[in-house]
Amino acid sequence: MTRRGWLKTLPGLAAARSVPGEWLEAQEAPRGKLYVVLWFDTEDYILPQSDDAAKRVAAYLTSQGVRATFKVVGEKGRTLERRGRSDVIGALREHEIGYHSNTHSQHPTVAEYESALGWEEGVEEFTRRERPGFDDLKHIFGQTPTCYGQPGNSWAPQSYGALEKWGVRVYLDEAQHVGLDGKPFWYGGVLNIFNLPDGEKLRPNDDWSNLAQAKADFQEIYFRTTSAPPGGVLSLYFHPCEFIHAKFWDAVNFSNGANPKPADWKLPPMKSPEEIERHFKYLEDLVVFMKSFPGVQFVTASGALKNYPDTARMHPFTIPEIQEIARASTGGTTFYRGRDYALTAGEILAVLNKFVAGIFRQRAAEPILVDHAIAGPSSDPPELARPAEVSWSEFERAVLDVSDRLDRTHQVPSAVWFGSLSVPPESYLKSLAEVSATLVSRGERPATVAIAPAGIAAARYVATDTPKIWEWPIFPAGFHSAHLMSLARLQAWTLKPAQLRPA
Repeated sequence: MTRRGWLKTLPGLAAARSVPGEWLEAQEAPRGKLYVVLWFDTEDYILPQSDDAAKRVAAYLTSQGVRATFKVVGEKGRTLERRGRSDVIGALREHEIGYHSNTHSQHPTVAEYESALGWEEGVEEFTRRERPGFDDLKHIFGQTPTCYGQPGNSWAPQSYGALEKWGVRVYLDEAQHVGLDGKPFWYGGVLNIFNLPDGEKLRPNDDWSNLAQAKADFQEIYFRTTSAPPGGVLSLYFHPCEFIHAKFWDAVNFSNGANPKPADWKLPPMKSPEEIERHFKYLEDLVVFMKSFPGVQFVTASGALKNYPDTARMHPFTIPEIQEIARASTGGTTFYRGRDYALTAGEILAVLNKFVAGIFRQRAAEPILVDHAIAGPSSDPPELARPAEVSWSEFERAVLDVSDRLDRTHQVPSAVWFGSLSVPPESYLKSLAEVSATLVSRGERPATVAIAPAGIAAARYVATDTPKIWEWPIFPAGFHSAHLMSLARLQAWTLKPAQLRPA
């Protein structure tokens, strides 16, 4: 029986029981792998029983040979240390530690304090407020956190600028602020395992009665993903505290902008012992079920980074590659998919600008590399209402000026100047691509260069400022931030697909 035929025979009862790996292997070998990134937001520092919940989850996964990622809140780590819970710290240390903000839901949360800040100021403020918790976790757990994810929906683009400076290469979370067709992507110089909706299908419902459906959904995801090489990734998350409490710890204390002092914090209500056992069994059964499928491999955040390397970094670009990149970029500003690598719009700008600047400087033989992440503009670009034309001399001076800016700041300029004329970087890149293609194919320098209005097409992968993307009971009523989403669209210059390395 073919794989498709077998899928049609799966009634609800069959979906509810574990499928032996040997029986699966007898059907049809998977052509790709399914990498499961299992992660736990370990955040409740109010209810003491949540410490034991985290320990139980970590110990169970260790017994199963499954290494997960525990994204720990800074205050949670400090609380474990104050309570003398070296046993919990030791259990979590068997897994990979990620960072989940310093105090999570205490106000102001990340999006709140970033909502009125620009790019540079926001990067600095994120570091000022969040780096202490990151450093505390490094000390407490004896390992540097490998990833970050925002508390709730308190997302802010400036966090990426800070993380890139900290050396954190993975953003691991789930929200809808930016995404790329439900697959991993690079954004802000960081690999994003983010906005991957398949994992939501496996999450428990309100009464945790959907395990059979979750198993059936996993089977569908598995066969769809492994049907062709190299496969793909599934991002699945839980909170250790949700196995034991009837209401989230932070919703009890910090909802709608409330910010009581620690002495007034309230313990969240607990579930019954029977419910707690049934809910832990949901995770345990689901893990055993997923393990039974050939081609399934559990990976941590750093493992995902190894599977999705940025192969464009330090790649020496050849003249034929530059010609193809230039041709692909004449139609608009977006990312580029090559055979073995992908480029952000910012990286395209850096590559083509190095190529043309090398000709001007008579250094065309020097290798052209992308040796740094290129951030997007820090402010809105000027408007170019109508096409303009500049002399070759003005274009040459602009190219050299942009080259200097890129070398010094590693950031796309908010405006490119041709004498007294300022143009948006999107228009400059379009003209740069046309000039690069002409130089490669004809070896001719035009007398003038046309500069036309242009936009950044990659911005369509960034959400607009709607109430849905900010849904979180901790926010003050009506919270939203058009400013943060405007900054996020500027950082669309840093967006590109992440390419899975063949197994």
